[in-house]
Amino acid sequence: MSKGLSLWFAVSSIVLLAAAAISISYNGFLAVGLGILSIFNIGWGFIIKAKRRPS
Repeated sequence: MSKGLSLWFAVSSIVLLAAAAISISYNGFLAVGLGILSIFNIGWGFIIKAKRRPS
């Protein structure tokens, strides 16, 4: 995986997790949704990393 793509997944995951942490005090359902979305984002990054790895 290129460095730019790795940086994108790292930054987007941090932003999603920070948004989930901030939204805990406002709306619990939104916090859970953002948490699940961030887990999917991290998993998608691992999937792309595995697919781009030369075999």
